[in-house]
Amino acid sequence: MIKDAKEKQESGLKIIEAQELERKRLSREIHDGPAHMLANTLVRSELVDLAYRNGNTEEALKEIKSMRIHLSDSLKEVRRIISDLRPMTLDDLGLFPTIKKYISTAEKYHKVRIDLHVIREERRFSANYEVAIFRLPQETLQNALKHASASHIKVNIEVLEAQVNLLIKDDGIGFNPEEKGDNTFGLVGMEERIDMLYGKLSVRSKPKEGTAISITIPYD
Repeated sequence: MIKDAKEKQESGLKIIEAQELERKRLSREIHDGPAHMLANTLVRSELVDLAYRNGNTEEALKEIKSMRIHLSDSLKEVRRIISDLRPMTLDDLGLFPTIKKYISTAEKYHKVRIDLHVIREERRFSANYEVAIFRLPQETLQNALKHASASHIKVNIEVLEAQVNLLIKDDGIGFNPEEKGDNTFGLVGMEERIDMLYGKLSVRSKPKEGTAISITIPYD
């Protein structure tokens, strides 16, 4: 009982640490992205005011055009972050169109080739199930894009009669799954989510040999 309690406590602490790392990542993204761009726009608005007061209309118009570009970039970045948190297409279009859109956006943003292959027929699941399934390739891809330094990622989704199989492979730097690190902490939240769905997770990776993550999720 003491051993089980210690293991549960350690597992809980790992989950909390993984959640805090994710919050830290999101905080850094907002700080370095939209917050920085908005601060820059504020400075430029002051330059517009100064140029207008000095009667330099041409310079004021130039700064306004530059502000529009920065605001447009800020809006795109905010929408990307919102999409990472909860894609609106998930409720409207379903799981597979959302995964395709997410991968397309990730490819353009990170400049990495990501191939998606859906085996068997695409279908709709219950809303909660679609959210749970979507988070798995999303979190795996985020981990690969953040830590693996990969140039090519393959995502295979197989829809069977009573389960969904996911396979995400990258050609990145790889890691030792037995050693604690950023990669292993990124897997902690996934393990918890997969356990709640009565699924199975398999991680195959070696330094300089890429990573393959296999997930099996049953459904009724």
